[in-house]
Amino acid sequence: MSNQQKIGVIILAAGESKRLGRPKQLVRFRDQYLLDHALKVAGSIGFVTKSLVLGANYSAITKQIQKHSFAVLQNEHWQEGMASSIRKGVESSLKNCPKLEQIMILVGDQPLVNGQHLQNLIDSQLQNNSEASFSEYGGNLGVPAIFSARLFPELLKLKGDHGAKKLLFKSNLEYSTVKLEGGHFDVDTEADVERLKAMEQE
Repeated sequence: MSNQQKIGVIILAAGESKRLGRPKQLVRFRDQYLLDHALKVAGSIGFVTKSLVLGANYSAITKQIQKHSFAVLQNEHWQEGMASSIRKGVESSLKNCPKLEQIMILVGDQPLVNGQHLQNLIDSQLQNNSEASFSEYGGNLGVPAIFSARLFPELLKLKGDHGAKKLLFKSNLEYSTVKLEGGHFDVDTEADVERLKAMEQE
């Protein structure tokens, strides 16, 4: 961890995987569950708080995954959308570490995210003293992303199905970007699962 900053991480995995028809968190990828991959990658970095936010299929998922010392939070309002999970994660992180200086947010279904990319995001954030640093892929900005304490109040105000990307529309937001090869690939359908299987053979 750079510069001895107090940095927390939140993994969002509360959705019901409606398009897939079964919990995408428990799709197998390279001999582990997709969510375990995210937990392992984030767990390899020295975050001072580590939160996993679950919602739909909470019991089935918690029985299967390796926690990697993450605090597992149950978002009972997951149907509201991603914002409710972000609020839950931020509130818990700040309760555990009131002096937290940065929070990283990622999702549980980006199989090509690795620890080096997370570290690059942290380094970019601290070197540029940005309010936020976003991953850049496929011409878009998104998660994984990291937010400074200056934006915590904004994260706690998010509503509905708007993720933290909504903050990009905040006027004069000071943010940086870090390219993430393959970051656009997430798992929503059976076709995506087949693509995952093909990747395992590469």
